[in-house]
Amino acid sequence: MRIIDFKETRCTHCYKCVRYCDVKAIMIKDGRAEVIEDKCVLCGHCLHVCPQSAKTMASDLDTVKYYLKRGEKTVVSLAPAYMGFFRDGTLGQLHDAFRQLGFADVRETAEGAAAVTAEYTELLKAGTMKNIITTCCPSVNDMIEIYYPQLVPYMAPVVSPMVAHGRMLKKEYGKDTKVVFVGPCIAKMKEARDPRNSGSIDAVLNFNDIQEWMEEKGIEISKCEDIPFERLNPGINQIYPITSGVIQSVLSTREQEDHYRKFHIHGTKNCLDFCESMMAGEIEDSFIEMNMCMGGCVNGSAPLERNVSRFRVKIDMEEMIPREPAAKGDLAARTEDVVLEKEFADHSAREIMPTEEQIREILKKTGKYTEEDELNCGACGYFTCREKAIAVFQKKAELNMCIPYMHERAESLANLVMETSPNVVLIVDKDMKILEYSAVGEKYFGKTRAEAIQMYLFEFMDPADFEWVYATHQSIRGKRVTLSDYKLTMLMNVVYVEKRDVVLATLIDITEQERIEREEYEKKLNTVELAHEVIRKQMTVAQEIAGLLGETAAETKITLMDLCDSLLEEGKDKDGGGVK
Repeated sequence: MRIIDFKETRCTHCYKCVRYCDVKAIMIKDGRAEVIEDKCVLCGHCLHVCPQSAKTMASDLDTVKYYLKRGEKTVVSLAPAYMGFFRDGTLGQLHDAFRQLGFADVRETAEGAAAVTAEYTELLKAGTMKNIITTCCPSVNDMIEIYYPQLVPYMAPVVSPMVAHGRMLKKEYGKDTKVVFVGPCIAKMKEARDPRNSGSIDAVLNFNDIQEWMEEKGIEISKCEDIPFERLNPGINQIYPITSGVIQSVLSTREQEDHYRKFHIHGTKNCLDFCESMMAGEIEDSFIEMNMCMGGCVNGSAPLERNVSRFRVKIDMEEMIPREPAAKGDLAARTEDVVLEKEFADHSAREIMPTEEQIREILKKTGKYTEEDELNCGACGYFTCREKAIAVFQKKAELNMCIPYMHERAESLANLVMETSPNVVLIVDKDMKILEYSAVGEKYFGKTRAEAIQMYLFEFMDPADFEWVYATHQSIRGKRVTLSDYKLTMLMNVVYVEKRDVVLATLIDITEQERIEREEYEKKLNTVELAHEVIRKQMTVAQEIAGLLGETAAETKITLMDLCDSLLEEGKDKDGGGVK
Protein backbone atom coordinates (compact mmCIF):
# COMPACT_ATOMS: atom_id res chain seq x y z
CA MET A 1 0.00 0.00 0.00
CA ARG A 2 1.33 3.43 -0.97
CA ILE A 3 1.78 5.81 1.94
CA ILE A 4 1.46 8.90 -0.27
CA ASP A 5 -0.59 8.86 -3.44
CA PHE A 6 -1.97 11.43 -5.85
CA LYS A 7 -5.50 12.12 -7.04
CA GLU A 8 -5.16 12.16 -10.81
CA THR A 9 -8.17 14.39 -11.36
CA ARG A 10 -6.74 17.13 -9.13
CA CYS A 11 -3.14 17.12 -10.32
CA THR A 12 -2.87 20.29 -12.41
CA HIS A 13 0.66 20.20 -13.87
CA CYS A 14 1.98 22.87 -11.50
CA TYR A 15 5.06 20.77 -10.57
CA LYS A 16 5.13 22.38 -7.13
CA CYS A 17 5.63 18.99 -5.48
CA VAL A 18 8.66 18.34 -7.71
CA ARG A 19 10.13 21.74 -6.83
CA TYR A 20 9.74 21.13 -3.10
CA CYS A 21 10.97 17.52 -3.16
CA ASP A 22 14.63 17.93 -2.22
CA VAL A 23 15.48 14.35 -3.18
CA LYS A 24 13.44 14.45 -6.43
CA ALA A 25 11.47 11.31 -5.60
CA ILE A 26 8.47 12.43 -7.66
CA MET A 27 8.09 11.57 -11.31
CA ILE A 28 5.73 13.06 -13.88
CA LYS A 29 4.06 10.46 -16.04
CA ASP A 30 1.35 11.34 -18.58
CA GLY A 31 1.11 14.72 -16.91
CA ARG A 32 0.41 13.24 -13.46
CA ALA A 33 2.72 13.26 -10.46
CA GLU A 34 3.68 9.91 -8.94
CA VAL A 35 5.84 9.12 -5.92
CA ILE A 36 8.90 6.97 -6.65
CA GLU A 37 8.56 4.74 -3.63
CA ASP A 38 12.09 3.36 -3.50
CA LYS A 39 13.51 6.91 -3.54
CA CYS A 40 10.98 8.67 -1.30
CA VAL A 41 12.09 9.52 2.26
CA LEU A 42 8.54 10.52 3.32
CA CYS A 43 9.48 14.00 4.43
CA GLY A 44 5.88 15.05 3.70
CA HIS A 45 6.76 18.24 1.85
CA CYS A 46 4.60 17.32 -1.15
CA LEU A 47 1.61 16.87 1.14
CA HIS A 48 2.06 20.31 2.65
CA VAL A 49 2.72 22.31 -0.54
CA CYS A 50 0.19 20.82 -2.99
CA PRO A 51 -2.18 23.71 -3.82
CA GLN A 52 -4.92 21.36 -5.05
CA SER A 53 -4.81 18.82 -2.20
CA ALA A 54 -4.09 16.21 -4.86
CA LYS A 55 -2.10 14.03 -2.44
CA THR A 56 -3.68 11.41 -0.23
CA MET A 57 -2.10 9.85 2.83
CA ALA A 58 -2.60 6.24 3.87
CA SER A 59 -4.18 5.48 7.22
CA ASP A 60 -4.31 2.41 9.47
CA LEU A 61 -7.46 3.67 11.20
CA ASP A 62 -9.71 0.94 9.78
CA THR A 63 -7.17 -1.70 10.83
CA VAL A 64 -7.09 -0.37 14.40
CA LYS A 65 -10.88 -0.27 14.59
CA TYR A 66 -10.92 -3.87 13.40
CA TYR A 67 -8.51 -4.89 16.20
CA LEU A 68 -10.80 -3.30 18.79
CA LYS A 69 -13.98 -4.70 17.25
CA ARG A 70 -12.43 -8.17 17.38
CA GLY A 71 -11.67 -7.68 21.08
CA GLU A 72 -7.89 -7.87 20.78
CA LYS A 73 -5.85 -6.21 23.52
CA THR A 74 -4.57 -3.03 21.91
CA VAL A 75 -2.15 -0.56 23.52
CA VAL A 76 -1.20 2.94 22.38
CA SER A 77 2.39 4.17 22.17
CA LEU A 78 1.86 7.92 22.28
CA ALA A 79 4.61 10.15 20.85
CA PRO A 80 5.57 12.99 23.25
CA ALA A 81 4.77 15.50 20.48
CA TYR A 82 1.17 15.08 21.66
CA MET A 83 1.90 18.02 23.98
CA GLY A 84 1.82 20.31 20.97
CA PHE A 85 -1.41 18.92 19.56
CA PHE A 86 -3.72 17.76 22.36
CA ARG A 87 -3.49 20.90 24.48
CA ASP A 88 -6.97 20.91 26.01
CA GLY A 89 -6.38 18.27 28.67
CA THR A 90 -3.89 16.42 30.85
CA LEU A 91 -2.14 13.19 29.96
CA GLY A 92 -4.49 11.45 32.38
CA GLN A 93 -7.54 12.86 30.57
CA LEU A 94 -6.03 11.83 27.23
CA HIS A 95 -5.52 8.39 28.75
CA ASP A 96 -9.24 8.22 29.57
CA ALA A 97 -10.19 9.43 26.06
CA PHE A 98 -8.17 6.62 24.48
CA ARG A 99 -9.77 4.10 26.83
CA GLN A 100 -13.19 5.33 25.75
CA LEU A 101 -12.16 4.54 22.18
CA GLY A 102 -11.48 0.98 23.32
CA PHE A 103 -7.73 0.84 23.95
CA ALA A 104 -6.48 -1.24 26.88
CA ASP A 105 -3.80 1.26 27.86
CA VAL A 106 -1.84 4.34 26.78
CA ARG A 107 1.92 4.67 27.26
CA GLU A 108 4.38 7.35 26.21
CA THR A 109 6.85 6.58 23.43
CA ALA A 110 9.31 8.54 25.57
CA GLU A 111 9.74 5.29 27.52
CA GLY A 112 11.33 3.85 24.39
CA ALA A 113 13.32 7.07 23.99
CA ALA A 114 14.82 6.45 27.44
CA ALA A 115 16.03 3.03 26.26
CA VAL A 116 17.49 4.58 23.10
CA THR A 117 19.25 7.27 25.12
CA ALA A 118 20.92 4.54 27.19
CA GLU A 119 22.20 2.90 23.99
CA TYR A 120 23.56 6.20 22.66
CA THR A 121 25.31 6.78 25.98
CA GLU A 122 27.05 3.43 25.65
CA LEU A 123 28.18 4.27 22.10
CA LEU A 124 29.64 7.57 23.30
CA LYS A 125 31.37 5.80 26.18
CA ALA A 126 32.86 3.17 23.85
CA GLY A 127 34.18 5.89 21.52
CA THR A 128 34.88 3.48 18.66
CA MET A 129 32.80 5.19 15.94
CA LYS A 130 34.38 8.04 13.98
CA ASN A 131 31.05 9.86 13.92
CA ILE A 132 27.68 8.92 15.39
CA ILE A 133 24.45 9.92 13.58
CA THR A 134 21.30 9.44 15.62
CA THR A 135 18.78 7.07 14.06
CA CYS A 136 15.52 8.21 15.67
CA CYS A 137 14.18 9.84 12.49
CA PRO A 138 13.11 7.26 9.88
CA SER A 139 13.23 9.88 7.10
CA VAL A 140 16.87 10.66 7.88
CA ASN A 141 17.63 6.94 8.00
CA ASP A 142 16.07 6.46 4.55
CA MET A 143 17.88 9.48 3.17
CA ILE A 144 21.27 8.10 4.21
CA GLU A 145 20.57 4.51 3.14
CA ILE A 146 19.24 5.61 -0.28
CA TYR A 147 21.30 8.69 -1.16
CA TYR A 148 24.43 8.55 1.03
CA PRO A 149 25.15 4.85 1.63
CA GLN A 150 28.81 5.72 2.26
CA LEU A 151 27.65 7.27 5.54
CA VAL A 152 25.87 4.12 6.76
CA PRO A 153 28.87 3.16 8.98
CA TYR A 154 28.26 6.37 10.94
CA MET A 155 24.62 5.55 11.71
CA ALA A 156 24.06 4.55 15.33
CA PRO A 157 23.09 0.84 15.18
CA VAL A 158 20.08 1.48 17.39
CA VAL A 159 16.33 1.21 16.75
CA SER A 160 14.10 4.28 17.01
CA PRO A 161 12.16 5.10 20.20
CA MET A 162 8.96 3.86 18.50
CA VAL A 163 10.39 0.43 17.72
CA ALA A 164 12.08 0.17 21.12
CA HIS A 165 8.82 1.03 22.86
CA GLY A 166 6.83 -1.40 20.73
CA ARG A 167 9.14 -4.23 21.77
CA MET A 168 9.02 -3.16 25.40
CA LEU A 169 5.21 -3.15 25.37
CA LYS A 170 5.08 -6.56 23.66
CA LYS A 171 7.28 -7.91 26.44
CA GLU A 172 5.13 -6.33 29.15
CA TYR A 173 1.63 -7.06 27.80
CA GLY A 174 2.34 -10.19 25.79
CA LYS A 175 3.53 -10.77 22.24
CA ASP A 176 -0.06 -11.06 20.96
CA THR A 177 -0.86 -7.53 22.13
CA LYS A 178 -1.45 -5.07 19.31
CA VAL A 179 0.68 -1.94 19.64
CA VAL A 180 -0.51 1.20 17.85
CA PHE A 181 1.88 4.15 17.51
CA VAL A 182 0.19 7.56 17.54
CA GLY A 183 2.30 10.51 16.43
CA PRO A 184 2.87 13.30 13.91
CA CYS A 185 5.06 11.42 11.41
CA ILE A 186 4.03 9.65 8.19
CA ALA A 187 7.46 8.03 7.82
CA LYS A 188 6.64 5.89 10.87
CA MET A 189 4.24 3.89 8.70
CA LYS A 190 7.09 2.76 6.47
CA GLU A 191 9.35 2.16 9.47
CA ALA A 192 6.70 -0.05 11.10
CA ARG A 193 6.54 -2.19 7.93
CA ASP A 194 10.33 -2.55 7.68
CA PRO A 195 11.18 -6.28 8.05
CA ARG A 196 14.03 -5.29 10.36
CA ASN A 197 11.42 -3.95 12.79
CA SER A 198 9.04 -6.87 12.33
CA GLY A 199 6.64 -7.53 15.19
CA SER A 200 7.25 -4.23 16.97
CA ILE A 201 4.40 -1.99 15.80
CA ASP A 202 1.11 -3.27 14.38
CA ALA A 203 -0.38 0.03 13.17
CA VAL A 204 0.41 3.74 12.94
CA LEU A 205 -2.05 6.62 13.34
CA ASN A 206 -1.44 10.34 13.21
CA PHE A 207 -2.94 12.90 15.56
CA ASN A 208 -5.58 13.95 13.00
CA ASP A 209 -6.83 10.34 12.83
CA ILE A 210 -7.35 10.35 16.60
CA GLN A 211 -8.92 13.81 16.65
CA GLU A 212 -11.47 12.86 13.96
CA TRP A 213 -12.20 9.54 15.67
CA MET A 214 -12.84 11.25 19.00
CA GLU A 215 -15.12 13.80 17.34
CA GLU A 216 -16.98 10.94 15.68
CA LYS A 217 -17.50 9.35 19.09
CA GLY A 218 -18.35 12.66 20.78
CA ILE A 219 -15.36 12.47 23.14
CA GLU A 220 -14.08 15.77 24.59
CA ILE A 221 -10.69 15.40 26.25
CA SER A 222 -11.26 18.34 28.60
CA LYS A 223 -14.32 16.57 30.01
CA CYS A 224 -12.63 13.18 30.46
CA GLU A 225 -11.58 11.79 33.82
CA ASP A 226 -7.95 12.29 34.83
CA ILE A 227 -6.87 8.66 35.13
CA PRO A 228 -3.29 8.05 36.33
CA PHE A 229 -1.52 4.89 35.25
CA GLU A 230 1.55 2.94 36.12
CA ARG A 231 4.40 3.71 33.77
CA LEU A 232 8.11 4.20 33.50
CA ASN A 233 8.90 7.84 34.18
CA PRO A 234 10.76 8.86 31.00
CA GLY A 235 12.04 12.08 32.57
CA ILE A 236 13.92 14.32 30.18
CA ASN A 237 13.39 11.88 27.30
CA GLN A 238 10.00 13.51 26.71
CA ILE A 239 11.97 16.32 25.09
CA TYR A 240 12.97 14.17 22.07
CA PRO A 241 10.43 15.86 19.70
CA ILE A 242 12.14 19.27 19.76
CA THR A 243 15.51 20.13 18.24
CA SER A 244 18.46 19.17 20.44
CA GLY A 245 16.11 16.96 22.51
CA VAL A 246 18.19 13.83 21.92
CA ILE A 247 21.43 15.61 22.81
CA GLN A 248 19.91 17.05 25.99
CA SER A 249 18.70 13.59 27.02
CA VAL A 250 22.11 12.06 26.38
CA LEU A 251 23.94 14.80 28.26
CA SER A 252 21.68 14.32 31.27
CA THR A 253 22.63 10.66 31.62
CA ARG A 254 26.34 10.52 30.81
CA GLU A 255 28.64 9.76 33.71
CA GLN A 256 31.90 10.87 32.15
CA GLU A 257 33.18 13.16 29.43
CA ASP A 258 33.69 11.86 25.90
CA HIS A 259 35.60 13.22 22.92
CA TYR A 260 32.60 13.77 20.63
CA ARG A 261 31.40 17.21 19.58
CA LYS A 262 27.62 17.40 19.74
CA PHE A 263 25.29 19.38 17.50
CA HIS A 264 21.91 19.04 15.84
CA ILE A 265 20.75 19.39 12.22
CA HIS A 266 17.10 19.80 11.24
CA GLY A 267 15.30 20.45 7.98
CA THR A 268 15.62 18.40 4.78
CA LYS A 269 17.90 20.81 2.94
CA ASN A 270 20.18 21.18 5.96
CA CYS A 271 20.39 17.42 6.37
CA LEU A 272 21.32 16.98 2.71
CA ASP A 273 23.95 19.72 2.89
CA PHE A 274 25.40 18.20 6.05
CA CYS A 275 25.64 14.78 4.41
CA GLU A 276 27.54 16.36 1.53
CA SER A 277 29.90 17.88 4.09
CA MET A 278 30.43 14.50 5.73
CA MET A 279 31.04 12.93 2.31
CA ALA A 280 33.77 15.50 1.79
CA GLY A 281 35.43 14.35 5.03
CA GLU A 282 34.84 17.63 6.83
CA ILE A 283 33.21 16.11 9.92
CA GLU A 284 35.02 13.98 12.49
CA ASP A 285 34.49 12.91 16.11
CA SER A 286 30.95 14.23 16.23
CA PHE A 287 27.63 13.10 17.68
CA ILE A 288 24.99 14.46 15.29
CA GLU A 289 21.30 14.64 16.06
CA MET A 290 19.53 14.72 12.68
CA ASN A 291 15.85 15.37 12.13
CA MET A 292 14.18 15.79 8.74
CA CYS A 293 11.45 18.10 10.04
CA MET A 294 12.38 21.71 10.67
CA GLY A 295 12.06 22.26 14.41
CA GLY A 296 11.89 18.55 15.20
CA CYS A 297 8.99 16.12 15.53
CA VAL A 298 6.70 18.84 16.92
CA ASN A 299 6.57 19.98 13.29
CA GLY A 300 5.93 16.44 12.01
CA SER A 301 5.55 15.41 8.39
CA ALA A 302 1.85 14.52 8.65
CA PRO A 303 -0.30 17.58 7.84
CA LEU A 304 -1.82 18.45 11.22
CA GLU A 305 -4.60 20.84 12.12
CA ARG A 306 -3.39 22.64 15.22
CA ASN A 307 -3.98 26.06 16.68
CA VAL A 308 -0.50 26.91 17.95
CA SER A 309 2.89 27.22 16.27
CA ARG A 310 5.83 24.88 16.77
CA PHE A 311 7.71 27.73 18.43
CA ARG A 312 5.12 27.99 21.18
CA VAL A 313 5.14 24.21 21.57
CA LYS A 314 8.95 24.16 21.85
CA ILE A 315 8.91 26.85 24.53
CA ASP A 316 6.15 25.11 26.49
CA MET A 317 7.82 21.70 26.35
CA GLU A 318 11.17 23.02 27.48
CA GLU A 319 9.45 24.63 30.47
CA MET A 320 7.23 21.65 31.35
CA ILE A 321 9.61 18.71 30.96
CA PRO A 322 11.84 17.88 33.94
CA ARG A 323 15.56 17.53 33.35
CA GLU A 324 16.18 14.35 35.34
CA PRO A 325 16.95 11.11 33.45
CA ALA A 326 14.81 7.99 33.57
CA ALA A 327 15.36 5.72 36.58
CA LYS A 328 18.15 3.29 35.66
CA GLY A 329 16.94 0.30 37.60
CA ASP A 330 13.37 0.48 36.28
CA LEU A 331 14.64 1.04 32.73
CA ALA A 332 17.01 -1.95 32.90
CA ALA A 333 14.19 -4.23 34.07
CA ARG A 334 11.84 -3.12 31.29
CA THR A 335 14.45 -3.47 28.53
CA GLU A 336 15.91 -6.80 29.63
CA ASP A 337 15.92 -9.21 26.69
CA VAL A 338 14.52 -6.46 24.43
CA VAL A 339 16.52 -6.19 21.18
CA LEU A 340 17.52 -2.57 20.63
CA GLU A 341 20.18 -3.08 17.97
CA LYS A 342 19.55 -2.45 14.28
CA GLU A 343 21.70 -2.89 11.18
CA PHE A 344 21.52 -0.28 8.45
CA ALA A 345 22.48 -0.98 4.84
CA ASP A 346 23.01 0.47 1.38
CA HIS A 347 19.58 0.88 -0.25
CA SER A 348 20.69 3.20 -3.03
CA ALA A 349 18.98 2.87 -6.39
CA ARG A 350 21.16 2.06 -9.37
CA GLU A 351 20.05 4.39 -12.15
CA ILE A 352 21.34 4.49 -15.70
CA MET A 353 22.93 7.84 -16.51
CA PRO A 354 22.74 9.35 -20.01
CA THR A 355 25.81 10.23 -22.01
CA GLU A 356 26.70 13.86 -22.68
CA GLU A 357 25.44 13.42 -26.25
CA GLN A 358 22.08 12.10 -25.01
CA ILE A 359 21.74 15.02 -22.58
CA ARG A 360 22.45 17.51 -25.39
CA GLU A 361 19.85 15.84 -27.64
CA ILE A 362 17.19 16.12 -24.93
CA LEU A 363 18.09 19.75 -24.28
CA LYS A 364 17.78 20.55 -27.98
CA LYS A 365 14.20 19.27 -27.96
CA THR A 366 13.29 22.15 -25.65
CA GLY A 367 15.19 24.79 -27.60
CA LYS A 368 18.44 24.66 -25.62
CA TYR A 369 21.22 24.44 -28.16
CA THR A 370 23.94 26.16 -26.13
CA GLU A 371 24.73 26.67 -22.45
CA GLU A 372 23.40 30.23 -22.78
CA ASP A 373 19.99 28.76 -23.64
CA GLU A 374 19.86 26.86 -20.34
CA LEU A 375 17.89 29.20 -18.10
CA ASN A 376 18.05 26.97 -15.00
CA CYS A 377 14.90 28.72 -13.76
CA GLY A 378 13.71 25.73 -11.71
CA ALA A 379 10.06 26.11 -12.81
CA CYS A 380 9.98 22.41 -13.78
CA GLY A 381 11.08 21.43 -10.27
CA TYR A 382 14.70 20.63 -11.10
CA PHE A 383 17.56 22.92 -10.15
CA THR A 384 19.12 22.96 -13.62
CA CYS A 385 18.10 22.20 -17.18
CA ARG A 386 20.68 19.41 -17.26
CA GLU A 387 19.17 17.74 -14.17
CA LYS A 388 15.77 17.89 -15.83
CA ALA A 389 17.21 16.41 -19.04
CA ILE A 390 18.68 13.53 -17.02
CA ALA A 391 15.28 13.01 -15.37
CA VAL A 392 13.66 12.91 -18.84
CA PHE A 393 16.16 10.25 -19.89
CA GLN A 394 15.35 8.24 -16.75
CA LYS A 395 11.57 8.52 -17.48
CA LYS A 396 10.99 10.62 -14.35
CA ALA A 397 10.15 13.85 -16.16
CA GLU A 398 8.58 14.94 -19.43
CA LEU A 399 9.78 17.42 -22.03
CA ASN A 400 6.72 19.64 -21.69
CA MET A 401 7.60 20.36 -18.05
CA CYS A 402 9.87 23.15 -19.33
CA ILE A 403 7.51 26.07 -18.74
CA PRO A 404 9.54 28.80 -20.55
CA TYR A 405 9.83 26.55 -23.61
CA MET A 406 6.13 25.66 -23.57
CA HIS A 407 5.22 29.33 -23.12
CA GLU A 408 7.42 30.33 -26.03
CA ARG A 409 6.01 27.51 -28.11
CA ALA A 410 2.41 28.37 -27.25
CA GLU A 411 3.04 32.02 -27.93
CA SER A 412 4.72 31.32 -31.25
CA LEU A 413 1.95 28.92 -32.29
CA ALA A 414 -0.69 31.47 -31.33
CA ASN A 415 1.13 34.17 -33.28
CA LEU A 416 1.52 31.79 -36.20
CA VAL A 417 -2.22 31.18 -36.25
CA MET A 418 -3.06 34.88 -35.98
CA GLU A 419 -0.56 35.83 -38.64
CA THR A 420 -1.13 33.09 -41.21
CA SER A 421 -4.73 31.98 -40.80
CA PRO A 422 -6.71 32.53 -44.05
CA ASN A 423 -9.77 33.19 -41.90
CA VAL A 424 -10.58 36.24 -39.82
CA VAL A 425 -10.19 35.53 -36.08
CA LEU A 426 -11.83 37.93 -33.66
CA ILE A 427 -11.84 37.94 -29.85
CA VAL A 428 -14.04 40.43 -28.01
CA ASP A 429 -14.82 41.05 -24.35
CA LYS A 430 -18.20 41.56 -22.70
CA ASP A 431 -18.26 45.19 -23.91
CA MET A 432 -17.58 44.00 -27.48
CA LYS A 433 -14.15 45.61 -27.34
CA ILE A 434 -11.84 43.89 -29.82
CA LEU A 435 -9.04 42.10 -27.95
CA GLU A 436 -7.50 40.14 -30.80
CA TYR A 437 -7.69 40.42 -34.56
CA SER A 438 -5.89 38.24 -37.09
CA ALA A 439 -3.62 39.71 -39.74
CA VAL A 440 -5.90 38.71 -42.63
CA GLY A 441 -8.55 41.07 -41.26
CA GLU A 442 -6.79 43.99 -42.91
CA LYS A 443 -7.52 42.43 -46.31
CA TYR A 444 -11.26 42.34 -45.62
CA PHE A 445 -11.90 45.32 -43.36
CA GLY A 446 -9.05 47.64 -44.26
CA LYS A 447 -7.83 47.91 -40.66
CA THR A 448 -4.50 46.72 -39.29
CA ARG A 449 -4.34 44.73 -36.05
CA ALA A 450 -2.94 47.78 -34.22
CA GLU A 451 -5.95 49.81 -35.37
CA ALA A 452 -8.53 47.07 -34.79
CA ILE A 453 -7.65 46.35 -31.15
CA GLN A 454 -8.45 50.00 -30.39
CA MET A 455 -11.96 49.62 -31.80
CA TYR A 456 -15.27 48.00 -30.95
CA LEU A 457 -17.02 45.27 -32.91
CA PHE A 458 -19.98 47.46 -33.95
CA GLU A 459 -17.54 49.55 -36.00
CA PHE A 460 -17.09 46.52 -38.24
CA MET A 461 -20.38 44.64 -38.10
CA ASP A 462 -23.59 44.06 -36.19
CA PRO A 463 -22.56 42.66 -32.76
CA ALA A 464 -25.98 41.10 -32.00
CA ASP A 465 -24.83 37.50 -32.53
CA PHE A 466 -21.74 38.04 -30.36
CA GLU A 467 -23.80 39.60 -27.58
CA TRP A 468 -26.24 36.66 -27.67
CA VAL A 469 -23.39 34.15 -27.39
CA TYR A 470 -21.86 36.07 -24.47
CA ALA A 471 -25.21 36.29 -22.67
CA THR A 472 -26.28 32.66 -23.20
CA HIS A 473 -22.87 30.94 -23.38
CA GLN A 474 -24.28 29.02 -26.35
CA SER A 475 -22.42 28.71 -29.64
CA ILE A 476 -23.31 29.73 -33.18
CA ARG A 477 -21.86 27.46 -35.82
CA GLY A 478 -21.89 27.77 -39.60
CA LYS A 479 -24.12 30.85 -39.86
CA ARG A 480 -24.01 32.75 -43.19
CA VAL A 481 -23.81 36.50 -42.73
CA THR A 482 -23.72 39.23 -45.34
CA LEU A 483 -21.58 42.27 -44.70
CA SER A 484 -23.05 44.64 -47.26
CA ASP A 485 -20.66 47.50 -46.48
CA TYR A 486 -17.75 45.28 -47.44
CA LYS A 487 -19.55 43.29 -50.17
CA LEU A 488 -18.68 40.12 -48.26
CA THR A 489 -20.48 36.92 -47.44
CA MET A 490 -18.96 35.12 -44.46
CA LEU A 491 -19.52 31.77 -42.75
CA MET A 492 -19.43 32.63 -39.04
CA ASN A 493 -18.66 30.49 -35.95
CA VAL A 494 -18.96 32.15 -32.54
CA VAL A 495 -18.18 30.53 -29.15
CA TYR A 496 -17.91 31.66 -25.53
CA VAL A 497 -14.56 30.99 -23.82
CA GLU A 498 -15.37 30.58 -20.12
CA LYS A 499 -11.81 30.62 -18.79
CA ARG A 500 -11.17 34.06 -20.28
CA ASP A 501 -14.76 35.36 -20.22
CA VAL A 502 -14.51 36.35 -23.88
CA VAL A 503 -16.19 35.55 -27.17
CA LEU A 504 -14.13 34.10 -29.99
CA ALA A 505 -15.26 34.06 -33.62
CA THR A 506 -13.91 32.84 -36.92
CA LEU A 507 -15.19 34.38 -40.16
CA ILE A 508 -14.62 32.35 -43.30
CA ASP A 509 -14.90 34.25 -46.58
CA ILE A 510 -17.40 32.48 -48.85
CA THR A 511 -18.10 35.48 -51.11
CA GLU A 512 -16.57 33.84 -54.19
CA GLN A 513 -18.19 30.53 -53.34
CA GLU A 514 -21.55 32.32 -53.05
CA ARG A 515 -20.98 33.97 -56.49
CA ILE A 516 -20.14 30.64 -58.10
CA GLU A 517 -23.11 28.97 -56.44
CA ARG A 518 -25.40 31.81 -57.58
CA GLU A 519 -24.14 31.52 -61.18
CA GLU A 520 -24.59 27.77 -61.09
CA TYR A 521 -28.10 28.25 -59.72
CA GLU A 522 -28.95 30.73 -62.49
CA LYS A 523 -27.63 28.24 -65.07
CA LYS A 524 -29.86 25.60 -63.60
CA LEU A 525 -32.85 27.95 -63.81
CA ASN A 526 -32.08 28.67 -67.48
CA THR A 527 -31.72 24.98 -68.18
CA VAL A 528 -35.05 24.26 -66.52
CA GLU A 529 -36.77 26.98 -68.61
CA LEU A 530 -35.27 25.55 -71.82
CA ALA A 531 -36.42 22.10 -70.84
CA HIS A 532 -39.94 23.41 -70.19
CA GLU A 533 -39.98 25.08 -73.64
CA VAL A 534 -38.83 21.88 -75.37
CA ILE A 535 -41.44 19.88 -73.52
CA ARG A 536 -44.13 22.41 -74.44
CA LYS A 537 -43.18 22.31 -78.14
CA GLN A 538 -43.02 18.53 -78.14
CA MET A 539 -46.46 18.32 -76.57
CA THR A 540 -47.86 20.70 -79.21
CA VAL A 541 -46.43 18.64 -82.07
CA ALA A 542 -47.68 15.47 -80.45
CA GLN A 543 -51.13 16.90 -80.18
CA GLU A 544 -51.13 18.04 -83.85
CA ILE A 545 -49.93 14.61 -85.00
CA ALA A 546 -52.57 12.97 -82.87
CA GLY A 547 -55.27 15.15 -84.46
CA LEU A 548 -54.17 14.36 -88.01
CA LEU A 549 -53.94 10.70 -87.25
CA GLY A 550 -57.44 10.78 -85.81
CA GLU A 551 -58.99 12.34 -88.97
CA THR A 552 -57.20 9.94 -91.31
CA ALA A 553 -58.26 6.96 -89.28
CA ALA A 554 -61.93 8.01 -89.41
CA GLU A 555 -61.88 8.44 -93.18
CA THR A 556 -60.19 5.09 -93.63
CA LYS A 557 -62.78 3.45 -91.41
CA ILE A 558 -65.69 4.84 -93.45
CA THR A 559 -64.13 3.82 -96.75
CA LEU A 560 -63.48 0.30 -95.53
CA MET A 561 -67.00 -0.01 -94.14
CA ASP A 562 -68.45 1.09 -97.47
CA LEU A 563 -66.27 -1.43 -99.27
CA CYS A 564 -67.43 -4.20 -96.96
CA ASP A 565 -71.10 -3.29 -97.43
CA SER A 566 -70.63 -3.24 -101.17
CA LEU A 567 -69.11 -6.67 -101.23
CA LEU A 568 -71.89 -8.10 -99.07
CA GLU A 569 -74.58 -6.75 -101.37
CA GLU A 570 -72.81 -8.23 -104.36
CA GLY A 571 -72.76 -11.65 -102.70
CA LYS A 572 -76.46 -11.58 -101.98
CA ASP A 573 -77.33 -10.86 -105.60
CA LYS A 574 -75.35 -13.89 -106.75
CA ASP A 575 -77.00 -16.22 -104.30
CA GLY A 576 -80.47 -14.97 -105.14
CA GLY A 577 -80.04 -15.54 -108.85
CA GLY A 578 -78.63 -19.05 -108.95
CA VAL A 579 -79.94 -20.81 -105.94
CA LYS A 580 -83.40 -21.15 -104.53
